Formats: sequence, structure tokens, C-alpha cells
Amino acid sequence: MGILSVSRFACLTFSWMNSVIANGYKKPLDLEDIPHLASVDNANEVFPVLKSKVESLSNGDNQITSLGLTKAILYIVWKDVVITGLLALVYALSSFVGPYLIDSFVQYLNGHRDYENQGFVLVAAFFISKIIGCFAQRHWWFKLQQAGIRARSAIVAMIYQKGLTISGQSKQGNSSGEIINFMAVDAERIGEFGWYMHDFWLVFVQVAVGLALLYKNLGLAAVASSISTVVVLLANLPLGNIQEKLQDELMKSKDARMKSTSEILRNMRILKLQGWEMKFLSKIIKLRDEEEGALKKYMYTLSLNAFLFWGAPTVVAGITFTTCLLAGIPLESGKVLSTLATFKILEEPIYNLPDSISVFFQTKVSLDRIATFLRIKDIDSNAVDKVPQGSSNIAVEIINGCFSWDLNASSNPTLKDINISVNQGMLVAVCGTVGSGKSSLLSCILGEVSKISGSVKVEGSKAYVAQSPWIQSGKIEDNILFGREMDRQRYEKVLEACSLKKDLEVLSFGDQTVIGERGLNLSGGQKQRIQIARALYQDADIYLFDDPFSAVDAHTGSHLFKECILRFLDSKTVIYITHQVEFLPAADLILVLRDGRITQAGKYNDILCSRSDFMDLVGAHKEALSAIDSLRINVQEQTNSSKNTNKTQNDETNGILDSKAQLVQEEEREKGKVGFSVYWKYITTAYGGALVPFILLAQVLFQTLEIGSNYWMAWASSGLPGDPALVSGSTLIIVYAALAFGCALCILARGLLLATAAYKAATLLFHKMHLAIFRSPMSFFDSTPSGRILNRASTDQSAVDMQIPYQVASFVFSVIQLLGIVVVMSQAAWQVIIILVPVAGICIWLQQYYLPSAREMGRVVGVCKGPVIQNFAETISGSTTIRSFDQQARFQNTNLKLNNDLSRPQFHVAAAREWLGVRMDMLSCFTFASFLVFLVSIPEGTIDPSIAGVAATYGLTLSNLQGWIIWTLTGLENKIISVERILQYSSIPSEPPLVIESNRPNDQWPSQGEVDICHLQVRYAPHMPLVLRDLTCTFKGGKKSGIVGRTGCGKSTLIQTLFRLVEPAAGQILIDGINISTIGLHDLRSRLSIIPQDPTMFEGTIRSNMDPLEEYTDDKIWEALDKCQLGDEVRSKEGKLDSPVNENGENWSVGQRQLVCLGRVLLKKTKVLVLDEATASVDTATDGMIQQTLGKHFTDSTVIMIAHRITSVLDSDMVLVIEQGLVDEYDSPTKLLEDNSSSFAKLVAEYSMRSNSNY
Repeated sequence: MGILSVSRFACLTFSWMNSVIANGYKKPLDLEDIPHLASVDNANEVFPVLKSKVESLSNGDNQITSLGLTKAILYIVWKDVVITGLLALVYALSSFVGPYLIDSFVQYLNGHRDYENQGFVLVAAFFISKIIGCFAQRHWWFKLQQAGIRARSAIVAMIYQKGLTISGQSKQGNSSGEIINFMAVDAERIGEFGWYMHDFWLVFVQVAVGLALLYKNLGLAAVASSISTVVVLLANLPLGNIQEKLQDELMKSKDARMKSTSEILRNMRILKLQGWEMKFLSKIIKLRDEEEGALKKYMYTLSLNAFLFWGAPTVVAGITFTTCLLAGIPLESGKVLSTLATFKILEEPIYNLPDSISVFFQTKVSLDRIATFLRIKDIDSNAVDKVPQGSSNIAVEIINGCFSWDLNASSNPTLKDINISVNQGMLVAVCGTVGSGKSSLLSCILGEVSKISGSVKVEGSKAYVAQSPWIQSGKIEDNILFGREMDRQRYEKVLEACSLKKDLEVLSFGDQTVIGERGLNLSGGQKQRIQIARALYQDADIYLFDDPFSAVDAHTGSHLFKECILRFLDSKTVIYITHQVEFLPAADLILVLRDGRITQAGKYNDILCSRSDFMDLVGAHKEALSAIDSLRINVQEQTNSSKNTNKTQNDETNGILDSKAQLVQEEEREKGKVGFSVYWKYITTAYGGALVPFILLAQVLFQTLEIGSNYWMAWASSGLPGDPALVSGSTLIIVYAALAFGCALCILARGLLLATAAYKAATLLFHKMHLAIFRSPMSFFDSTPSGRILNRASTDQSAVDMQIPYQVASFVFSVIQLLGIVVVMSQAAWQVIIILVPVAGICIWLQQYYLPSAREMGRVVGVCKGPVIQNFAETISGSTTIRSFDQQARFQNTNLKLNNDLSRPQFHVAAAREWLGVRMDMLSCFTFASFLVFLVSIPEGTIDPSIAGVAATYGLTLSNLQGWIIWTLTGLENKIISVERILQYSSIPSEPPLVIESNRPNDQWPSQGEVDICHLQVRYAPHMPLVLRDLTCTFKGGKKSGIVGRTGCGKSTLIQTLFRLVEPAAGQILIDGINISTIGLHDLRSRLSIIPQDPTMFEGTIRSNMDPLEEYTDDKIWEALDKCQLGDEVRSKEGKLDSPVNENGENWSVGQRQLVCLGRVLLKKTKVLVLDEATASVDTATDGMIQQTLGKHFTDSTVIMIAHRITSVLDSDMVLVIEQGLVDEYDSPTKLLEDNSSSFAKLVAEYSMRSNSNY
């Protein structure tokens, strides 16, 4: 039952939540059990309203100011704001009825009766005002939370939409980590601002009413209280400013840390292979230290704040009473108690003011950040003129185009003087050396690059295949359909063309297999082919391919080219970038790029005739081919056998997933109660809990002294007008001042101790969790989407830093206060115990009944947050692909749906809380009323009126306090889950030790570099099949060995086992006679080198990228850069070795990144070198250069190479052919080529055939 179809009464008491809470008590709730939102809260309804409002408020070029954004947000929630404003006013006024009546009540107890049954009339007035106040407060809070959730989901949708439209250039200013923070932290904060919204004007109302009441009681002394109140309020402003500064500092350092963390998690495989993970961990710890500096200051400022504000009411009361004495205004106990009760009510808004002020500033910072983000330049939608299909026969036309990624550096554009015209149905190839601007050319056809001058015309729809595959997490089928309807026939044809059939047969769920984040359980080739399938299925008019053949082996590459481009797309316009010269002859037009200009354009043979850059590329390729010929193969004779190999075209399998368990499991959420052990672990984290007893002691003392001071004032002042005073005025004030001073000291001690313990606990938890994550095995990162880890490092860590300590403390302090009140009340009338016991029982029962559903809904909120963030992160990284397919609207809808899934549990969590609140309030009102009835009905004189008065004064705050305890307890239950989640990641089983002291290899190891593999069996996880099934072979020391085989046969797995990213299930690997499983991981990994498949660079400088461990001198680094031919490139930059590298190395081309990886290896110079398909993203000329460099500098090292280009293994000493995890052949290439029936001979024949044919 939703909130729509309910009666007035159900609405008033929140009874419409009964069914949800009852259901939650029976079983753990899931998202399906939570009712849907009303349309007014639905993101699909709210987002368009906010969007159009923002557009109407932005001036000119979509420049929205923070003020404009605020107006737009208010526009979607203004009704709620007005209603809650009225409710807040009602609540504020009703809360003063109690103090107003206390004076008459004490006089009544002292025997002063005005009329008959006056006592019961007073009790009724107390009771009714309390009840009205309770309902007003509950609905005020609930409505504001509802508005906050609505605002948040609309803002998140705005940010998401912006993420889809910002240009690549603007993205460089905001890393994906920061953009995710806008969504995870800033939008959330704006949503939570609702709580504090009315506090600002409410304070003035409350203070005004309070002072009027004081004036009635104390006459002119009220002036003194008002002056001292204003002084206290003003004292707060400088503290608020300091807090805002610290808050800002904290957010900045947090952004930096999250940016670094997300980059490291993305590249964990490389860090593990190189043995760098501890160095990068220390980098994060260093960033965290800066953050902790700000955190420490922030916490101590907070404790000073608390000191000022808890001390304030006592100070103000002291000043007021002193003024009364000096002015000769008589102090009667009724008036004194009424005054104290008034101060008690004023306490709350004045306490909360600092919070409200700091939240106001936090929200302002967040609004500014989001508005700044919304102002970023979008992609220029007019850069490309899009014309519908069929208006002419030109598909793509660029006239005098000049383009630049960076508009500020327009003096040096990325592409200049581009003139091309491509007719419908043409096949265009783009080639050129590394960094010549090939990918940028495709980007300007897509409209991704800023256009400086010229015109671009594109006719019809486009499909695009990026260089590095972008795969969404989800089913394979969804990745290929990409939002289109399923057309079985076409779908099967596409799978056939991309040779995905075989791969899907191997996967246990076929095309229903769920792919991990960024395609983690697929091999590089499979990701690339799924990406091609996605483009083919789209039936576009123009196809743009950014070198998709480099990630697959030669065999599959030529199959893809033939099937996809020449057959499937024969009638379409296709523009493809390629490094493989053998794909060029088929093109109708070849564009050769150099330094951002088209140096040549024409057909293959025309260009060949004019000596040029093109010749260099082809020349390098020809040399490689002649290597094959020199091995004297008679190619012609082989033609027949190669025809037969077409049948085996699809024998690509990937054994990783051959079982019935999906790799990425659902995120675990602990079910049931948060164990007490979690609280215990948290409390004892800092100094083994040594500070806890002192904090408690300070609070108990504070409570005792506070009650003592009030009791002293009530007892020592005279009962009725005209009674003689019991003590002299000066004594009265001095004792009161002493007690008040004691209170203030306790508060200060409590605040400082709490801050110290909280800071220590946050630090320790952070270090523990990060150490565990960095030391966990690679399999953990493969099966855990990075969003989950990031969520713990940002959201959960934030909660531990800023919220949990104060929530724990707040709960404990309130319980101590409550006990204090109970003691005072039972002092006055012990009969109250008869009521207190059952009421307490009912309260505890209600609490227990409500908690299971609240807790599970809280956890559902946590679990639903992940997908929103992850979907967003994926969208940002694939925004180019999404735009090129014109799928923005579909992605926006997915985001809205995920957003609603998050709002639903949040909305119902809020409702459930108020459901409990209303019921608790009723109980405490009932308790207080019965207590007053006791006092009124006991015969006069049996009880000391001043004690009764003090008890009644304290009783006034009973319902507030009780509500507050429940509120903090449930808030705590929800927040402590963060500690639970951090602890959960602090106990991940770790990899084997980095160094085994008792078994360290000597410094010279490996001196020979001989790698011995005996009966190796490897699987990725216990429930998965073997990938390597019994592999035995020996790589001789100092020799060069090539490994070939179809995609997914286990080549990469063998390398991962050599580096122990995967531990063997059976068998062993020996290097120079030492079993690698017996030594420490760092000892092993630091003595091997690898050039990995995906070239990776980290944010930082060239120096930190070449030598992260800072082991080498600058001269050494320059030497390595020169060897890998990057020296001149780096010298030409301003910063030389300190030239900046962006996130993921985005400001360097893929080829240049590959060269940096080569440079790292040259710097490290080890005895064993592994190349993992390292030359896939480089043109043939650069490839030849890499091979030469390696040949020159690694003559006496063992080189193990996984190859896609058959030519690169021809000059190796030995070739290992792996077939489905077993050794198929292992011999020297010449030997293998002599036997025409060998698998290797067939592969080579195929390669040279396709290279000589013109298709």
C-alpha cells in the first residue's frame, strides 16, 4: 500500500507504513518488497521540470549560476517548504506552553489555588500542547526528507545528463573520480539540507517568544538575558567561518585521494605485475595524511563549538539571575523554574545553529561545485552538420577543417588543413605513425573534437568502434543489442561475422553471461569482437573503426576484416584506422597522416608509386614478410591447406568461464542485526578503548552538576511571593556559578577526548582496510567491481571520519540524560515507576519490531547506491561510444530508473522512522501526563514543591529526549554499517607474503634466466575449470621464445602464473632451479620484466611513470627514453622529465604509452623479459623498432613473447604453440615450417597469404 490511497488518520499517524514494517519483521526486505513512489517523487517526473527550469534561468550560453540552480531546485519543492514552515512554527509555539504554565503549576503545588480543579486543567493544557507539538514535528521532518530525496534524484539526473554531453577537453579538468563525487557526496548533501532549512528563521521566532516569556517572569532582567544571548550567537560566527575553510580543505584533499585511488584500482594488474603496489599504497597514505591533517583540525574545532554551546545556557542563566539580584527583582521558585525551562527550550535552536550554519556552508560549497560543473562547455553540437540519409551521394565531407582538442592551444591544432570527401559505400583506410592524429580524425567526424574552422558534413547514422574496448557490465546480449529490439536472424549473422559463436558456446550462460565491470571476465580479443558486433547490429549508414584488429590474433583479425568489413558492410560507408598494412590494398581510398595533416590520399597503388611516409610503413611490413619468404616457404603449395583452415576459424575459446557460477557475484550485504561485535571493535579501535570510560565519566559528572545547579536554584529561592529567602543573594549566585563552571569543564574535557578517540579510530580503520585491499590477490579485483571498493573508500570512510563518532557519542550521552531525568522524577513521586516500567517495555518492543525493516531498508539503500555510481562511471568512460550511437536518451532513462530504485528505500526509511517517532511520542506524553496527575492528586504538603517543580521542568523535555534517542539509535544502526563494510574489506585473504626472509634469492638471481615449467595446471577460481591443463616445457636461458595460439587458449594465463597473479593448482615453475612459489612475491616480480598488453600510464610526470620506485638517476632515465625513441619527444616539452601525464595517460597516444612501457623495461633490465602482445597498438614501423631495441639490449636475457603478428616470432629461437591449455608444438620456427602440416606452418601460411592478396 503506497502513500496515495490512505485515510487522513493513517496519514497523520503514518499507519500506511504498517504493512511494510510488519513484512520487514517477518523476513529481510528486498527492493521488490518496498512500494513504489508516488509520481510527485518519481525522478522521471521531477527531472524534466528541473531541467527546463534550469534552462530558463541560465543566461545565454547555458551559464547557470549557483543562485539560479538554487531557485530551480526550490521550484520543484516549494510546496513542501511552505507546509513544513507552518508546521515548524506550530511546533515552536507549542513548545513554549510548558514553561509558561510551570510557574502557575509550582504555585498550585505550594497551595495557591485560583479556582476549582485548577490542577487538572493545567495537566490537560500541558498534555494537549505536547501532543500538537509532536505531530507537527513528525510531519515537518518527514515532508522535508521527502523533498530532499526528490531534489537529490533530480540533481543526480542533471549531473548525469551533463556527463553525457561534456567534451573530452572539459573532462580533463574533471576526472571521473571528481564527477562521481558530485553525484555521491554533493547531491546527497543538498538533499539533506532540508533538515536544517527552517532553523535559520525559527531561531529568531523562538528567541523572541522566549524573551517575551522571560519578561513576563523577570521584568527588566530579561534585557540582560537577551543581550547575553546575542553575544553567544555572535561568538559563533568566526567559528563557523573556520569550519567552512576546513570543510573545503577536507573535500579538496578527499577529491585528490579518490582520484588517485580510482586510477590505482583500474590498473591494479600492472602494479601487481611490476611489484609496485606498496609504493602506490604509500602514495595514497600520503594523500590521506594531508586529509587527516584537515580532519584533526576540523574535529577539534567542533569540540570547541560544543563547549561554547553547551556552556551557553548556564552562562546566560547565571547573568540573568545576577541581574535580578542587583535590580532587586524577587526570585520565586516558580519563576526561577519557568526561566530555567525557557532556557532549556532555547538551548536546542541555539545549539543547532552552529550545525545549521556549517551545513549551510557545506551545501553552498556543494551547490557551487555542481553549478560550476553544469557550466562546463558541452560538445559543440553544431561542429558537424548532420544530414538525413539519401540527400546526396557524399557520406562524409570535411572542407578546410582545422581541429583541436584543446581550444586554449588553438595556435597548435591537433589536425590542420583537412580536406576529405567520402562517397556513400566507400571503404576508407587511415594510416600513419604513432601520434599522427588518426584517432582524432575519427573524433572530428563524430563531432567530439572542437572545431576551429572549416566545415564537416555527415550524412546518415553512425556506428563507432573505439580503440580500447568499452563494454558495459551486464549481459553479453545487452551489450550487442545496445538498446535495439532483438532480431534473431540479424543477431545470428552478426555473431557469425564476429566469430563469437564459439566463444558463447564455451561460456556456461552463453550470451546471457554477465560481464564484470569493464569486461573483466573476457579476453582482450573477445571484448573487441563484442564491441564490433555491437556496431554491426546497429545497421548504421557510416561505420568508423578505430584500429579494432590490433587486440586479436592475426588469424581472427583477417577473418574479422573479411567477414565484417568486406562482406557484412559491403554496401555501407566504412572508415577504418589500421596499423596492419595488409588491410590497406582493399580500400577505395587511403589517407596517410603525419603530424596532424593528411600527407597523401589515394588508392594503394597510386600512393606506392610516390616515395613517401607511406613507403616507410609498407617497407617495414615488407621486411617482416620477406623474413617469412627467406625461410623458403612455398606459399602457393600451402594455399590449398589454408582453405581448409577456414573451418577452424572459430576455434577461439576462453576457458575462464566454463562453469555454472557467474564471475561477478551480487554485492554481499550482511543480513540481520549489526552484531554488537562491530560496535565493540569500533569502540576499542582507538587506544584499545582506554578513553571511553573517561568520556562517560565526564558526561555523568556534567549531568549531575547540571541537575544539581537547577535544584539549588529552586530550593534556595523562596517558594511564594513574600516568603523569606533561605540563603543570601550572593551565596545563591556563587554556588550556582561554581556548579555551572564545573559543567562547562566537563563538556570541554568530553569534547576533546571524543575528538582524539574518533580521529584515531578513523585513521586506524583506513590504514587497515587499504593495506588489506592492496595486499589482496588479483582474483579479488577481477570479481569485485571497483565501484564497490571506491564506495567504501569514499562514502563509508566519510561516515567513519565525520558522522559515526558523533552519533555513537550522542546516543550514549542522551541515554545518560534520560536516566538523570528518570531519577529526578522518581525522587518527586516514586509512583511514577509503576508507569515508567511498562512504558519502557513497550518502547523497547516497538523499537525491536521496527528495527529489522529499518535496518534492511538501510542496507538496500547502501546496495542501490553502488549501481547508480557504477552506471555513471561506465557512462563517463564510454560517453564517446554512447554519443556516436545516439543512445543518450536510453542511458538517461536507465539512470532515472536506478535513481528511483535508490529513492524508494530512502523514502520508506524516512517514513518508518516517523512511524516509530509518532508512537514513541504518544507514550512519553502519556507518561508525563500521568506523572503530573500524581503530583496534583497527592494531598498538599506530602512533597517538597521545589523538587516537584524541578522534576516537572525536566519532564517537559522527556518526549524530545526519548525521540532523540530512538532517532540517533536508528541513524547509528544505518551508519555503523559503514564500519561493518570497512571491517569486511579489512579481512580479505591476502596474497602470499611479499618477502620471505628465510628464503630470499641472492642478488644475482636469476643469472641464467632458464624457465622450467613442469606439469602446470591453472584455474582462475576453485569453482572454475582448468585453463592450463598440464603444460610442460623449458625456456632456455638467454634465448628468445615465442608463444602463439588462438585467442583464449591460455597464453596470457601462462604469463600470469609466471608472475604468480594466479597460483598454480598443480605443478610448478622453476627459474634457475628455484621454485617460484617458495619465494616472496616482490622478490619474484622485481626480478622479471613485462611489457603488458594494455599500455598504462599513471597521473604524474614522465619521471614518476618511468621510475615509480625512484631507484634510478635522471641520466639513466634519459638514456632509457632515448633507447625507446621518446627522448626527443620529451625534450621538446616544457617540463622535460617533469612533463605532466593526465589520468590514464590520456594526453599521450596509445603508441607513445607503449613506448613508455618499453622504456620502463629498458630501465629495469632484468634477465627474464615477457612481452604480452605488446605490439598490438603500434604501426609496423614502430613495431620493428621495438623489436630491434629489444634485440639490441636484451641479447643475453630470456625473452618470452606472446605474439599476434606471426612475423614477430619468426626470428625467435623457439616457438611454443598452445592449443586449449596444452602444448601443441614446441620447436624452432625453421623446424616447424619444414613440416607443412604443423599448426605453426598453417598460421604463417595464412598470414602471408592474406598479406599478399588484395582481397
